Amino acid sequence: MPIIVKNTTILNPLDLLAPHSCRGCGLIGKPLCDRCKKYIITNHKNYCPNCKSKNPTGKCQKCKNLPPIFVVGERSSLIGKLIHDYKYDSTRALALPLAEILNQIFPEIPGNVSIVPLPTISKHIRSRAFDHTLLLAKKLAKFRGKNYKVEKILIRSKNTVQVGTNEKTRIAQAASAYELAKNTILNPETTYLLLDDVWTTGASMKAALKKLRKAGALKTIILILAVNRLN
Repeated sequence: MPIIVKNTTILNPLDLLAPHSCRGCGLIGKPLCDRCKKYIITNHKNYCPNCKSKNPTGKCQKCKNLPPIFVVGERSSLIGKLIHDYKYDSTRALALPLAEILNQIFPEIPGNVSIVPLPTISKHIRSRAFDHTLLLAKKLAKFRGKNYKVEKILIRSKNTVQVGTNEKTRIAQAASAYELAKNTILNPETTYLLLDDVWTTGASMKAALKKLRKAGALKTIILILAVNRLN
């Protein structure tokens, strides 16, 4: 018998009157119009989310322990609004334009690439009725082609909620939040692309990265939609 999940999220009022409205300019028709999407892509400037220094190539010269990192923008910008509506208003249609933006700002990688979405806690999947990071990874893989595949290599060992917690708590929670899925064997020739929506302290991403490296991943890259700064 299928499990029926009650969706308690609040829809955008404009979407009740029309299929979708652009979160950037309000144009009716799409959750993100082509003009606003192009604006995000053309104004993109990559930087290191860890030290906030300019990082056009992805590999930060200051944070040498981290792999190449690619970021779309600040959470305070339009990209943050898109993430909010995608996650908390369950606007699944935003997965496609968000994936297209990632596809445009992320360089081509030779060889086989495994997209590893950071796992969402089960409570949030139930409340949203979908796994937002996994869906985003699948859309991105379709843009990239056959040498890209989505692998749920990481699973949650603890369903702790980090929203509203301080940096010290986040680091402590993240340290034991992930483990490798059963029977996982990593290929040293594969590039593992860690994907998440928001980087706040970087604790979750660093913990996930540590797990992959310990399991034998030699090639890793991080891809983030937005960076959020703690007050």
